[in-house]
Amino acid sequence: MGTALPIAKRLQEWVRGSARLVPVLLLVLTALAFADVSAAQTRGRPQASFDHDRTGFSLTGAHRRLNCTECHANGVFTDAPNTCAGCHNGSRAMGRSATHVPTTQQCGACHGTENYRLIRFEHSEAIGTCVSCHDGRRAGGKPANHPQTSNDCESCHTTGIWTSARFDHSGVTAACASCHNGRDASGKPANHVPSSNTCEDCHTTATWANARFDHASATGTCVSCHNGTSATGRSPSHLSTTTSCESCHVTTNWTTVHFDHTAATGTCASCHNGTRAPGKPANHIPSSTTCDDCHTTTTWANARFDHASATGTCASCHNGTTATGKPATHLPTTNACDDCHVTTNWTTVRFDHAGVTGTCVSCHNGTTAAGRSANHLPTTTTCDDCHVTTNWTTVHFDHASAVGTCFSCHDGTRVAGKPANHMATSNTCDDCHVTTSWTNVRFDHNGVTGSCASCHNGTTATGKTPTHIQTSADCGDCHSTLAWTPARFDHASITGSCATCHNGSSATGRPTNHFTTSLGCEDCHLTTAWTPIVFRHTSPDYPGDHRSSVTCVMCHRSNAQTIAWPNAAYAPDCAACHANNYRSDPHTKYGNVRYTVSELRDCAGACHIYSDSSMTTILTRRNSHHRASDGGFD
Repeated sequence: MGTALPIAKRLQEWVRGSARLVPVLLLVLTALAFADVSAAQTRGRPQASFDHDRTGFSLTGAHRRLNCTECHANGVFTDAPNTCAGCHNGSRAMGRSATHVPTTQQCGACHGTENYRLIRFEHSEAIGTCVSCHDGRRAGGKPANHPQTSNDCESCHTTGIWTSARFDHSGVTAACASCHNGRDASGKPANHVPSSNTCEDCHTTATWANARFDHASATGTCVSCHNGTSATGRSPSHLSTTTSCESCHVTTNWTTVHFDHTAATGTCASCHNGTRAPGKPANHIPSSTTCDDCHTTTTWANARFDHASATGTCASCHNGTTATGKPATHLPTTNACDDCHVTTNWTTVRFDHAGVTGTCVSCHNGTTAAGRSANHLPTTTTCDDCHVTTNWTTVHFDHASAVGTCFSCHDGTRVAGKPANHMATSNTCDDCHVTTSWTNVRFDHNGVTGSCASCHNGTTATGKTPTHIQTSADCGDCHSTLAWTPARFDHASITGSCATCHNGSSATGRPTNHFTTSLGCEDCHLTTAWTPIVFRHTSPDYPGDHRSSVTCVMCHRSNAQTIAWPNAAYAPDCAACHANNYRSDPHTKYGNVRYTVSELRDCAGACHIYSDSSMTTILTRRNSHHRASDGGFD
């Protein structure tokens, strides 16, 4: 219920009778009129008679439906922004979002004023990479069947013609066959060498015809290629045989062959005559038997020999010249061969460690006799430091000589390992334990892989105290193992109300001058930003959010939740606060009769002007003339 306009009218009537004060009063009237116009504009009253085209900025589209004050704040009409971004900057009005397509263009290059969502788009104005938009969410991205590549879109495609791409194999990350499968691109031809290789094992993208070839992955037979046409075949001078190439030859060395006598015909000497193939050597045991009396074609060296017809001692033949003699690795001894060996079974010997001199390892070295096994405990000791010849499995063990890690033995298989209830950790045993006292451990949180609560559960180790802040967070979300205090704190995981901590003891509580209310902190405040206050009235008696600058204490004058109405008889209607602002003159009921405050206690209600006291015929309908959401009361 402003007062500027009525005062101006009374001054004008007085001026008509006071001509001498005209110049002075004109200045006063001008100031009051300007104040009244400013007030009206601030309240959002449209200026229907103003031609906005004269400003150089025509109102088009959705701009025509705006109130003046939505662009001209605080009654300032000159030097208003005349570009989209001048208002749409995220402060005065909604601006370009953080996810907007990167571009140097002004808003009007793509958007219109009628419907902001209908846009004209041109790729040439975008300044980011293709994938900054084409990521499969904001715009269509790389399809699932696209060739796998590390290239950016623009390395092959252009925005002018997307399907006409420049292709370069160098950026492809998948195997050749992912595209060259006979569907997406030409694949392995029907007459290709049978092979389990992938394309790239032999071919390169630079030159397809100059291939690297490896027989190892060829799956067909030799003759499928080596037939004298596709590749060189069997020569005319080849040994007559019905076997295939691969029965004797290998692809890594053609001249070194694996020969199978089963396909050969005739006697041994027909080939083994000293010319075509080696014959009987000069140092052969004198014998009138044929080769095949003792030898077989499957293994020449493993001859059928019967010592029964041999004369002399073993050494007369087994002298290292005529026949194999005592090897260099033989157990040092002055015994004759037949002191330990028999001709019927050379490997079964009569042996007794009691007559052996030297250390165990002089024989048990893995060559002369079985040595230390591959899975033996890593140690620098000799065999006889732990073992005895009478009972090898009974050992004298000392950790001091072990050179491997604890886990190399304590793996749960060879010997007892980490138990199932052991603390989850990536540390090795010896990071914490010592062999002299297993239970006396050095502890370091750095190697622990489980959560804090997996140990700090109140049983294994000290857990969360009864006075701890109520939260669903794990210990490690706030605390660190280096320093338990101070902690990193995040309200997001708190499960209790604000006041459970903010009680003035555990944490800062409500100050003494705080608004008196029974509401909890969280009803008005947020943990992410304590101000501004986010409280919204939900009471049916609340008249609605006022458009003008109304602060809480204008109604809650005692800084308390309960309101002391200035005109309590009219509560909770508008008149409870605004009864003293009521002017009867503008509120005609009929004739010279005016409405009372009680009749118009709800300012937003009906206020019709009737033709007479019967109040049956309405001359002027006025409904919701005053609204809380209006900029002013008039």
